[in-house]
Amino acid sequence: MASRSSALRGLLAREAFIHIPVAYDALGGRLIEQTGFKAAYVGGFVTGGSRSTSEPLLTLDEQVRVAGEVARAVGIPVLADAGAGFGEPLHAMRAVREFIHAGIAGIHIEDQLFPKRAHYHKYVAHVIPHREFADKIRFACRQRDRSDKDFVIIARSDACRFEGLDEAVGRVNLAAEAGADLGMIFPRDLAELQQAPKLARIPLVYVVSRGNRDGRPVATAAQLADMGYKVALDALLYLLVSFHFNKRALEELKATGDFTGLGPQECVTARHDIETLVGLDEFYAIEEETVEATKWGDR
Repeated sequence: MASRSSALRGLLAREAFIHIPVAYDALGGRLIEQTGFKAAYVGGFVTGGSRSTSEPLLTLDEQVRVAGEVARAVGIPVLADAGAGFGEPLHAMRAVREFIHAGIAGIHIEDQLFPKRAHYHKYVAHVIPHREFADKIRFACRQRDRSDKDFVIIARSDACRFEGLDEAVGRVNLAAEAGADLGMIFPRDLAELQQAPKLARIPLVYVVSRGNRDGRPVATAAQLADMGYKVALDALLYLLVSFHFNKRALEELKATGDFTGLGPQECVTARHDIETLVGLDEFYAIEEETVEATKWGDR
């Protein structure tokens, strides 16, 4: 059976463009897979948000655990956010090992300082010097080559927000020389979004950050593919939608003592769909062949 990392490598080789939604739990991963997407993504924002904390406060163990739970629940490859590699080059090497052992197909590592600051969410980027970033990527790639050569390393630069497109692309290109497979930057406007893939020496990943408040473009998958991006990570949709509609439902429940957002048959359908994704039919079959069969047959 092919590894998840080799499956992702195969996708990258075959597909001109890959659209990957985010999940923060196993059920979400299965829903992504059932819907027909070819890979899933576990981002730092959704992991932190779903646990009522901030991405900069996440530990390596927390992110690996969440990403691993998603990966074990699906048959498609899973990408994960590895933040700033959880430290210096030595720490980034351990992060690569831990994500590989958890069944993750690839990660992105950024050029922000570690530990990250909560101000990251106010779009204040604290980027480390070029050489430190290149070293971190180089040693992460060295660990990749030792542990799983198909594991995908994405080099992410946050420098564009304050230092401009050329600086961010230059950092990604430096990371490419260090062995990175893909790059990721954060263009500030449409012009930079269109220009970036033409300047980068490796294929680029774009993070579709719905709800951002710094004006960064939220482009469609088709638009990004036309611009030459290789991957789009829809990094917040699952958490935003879950929170938004749960908030509405709970407000109605508190105000009226009832919930009318779904009709009775819609509730039946949703509950059945969840049971199907969980795999209850197989559980029933096993029990009927074993413990439920003996309940009546061995009396």
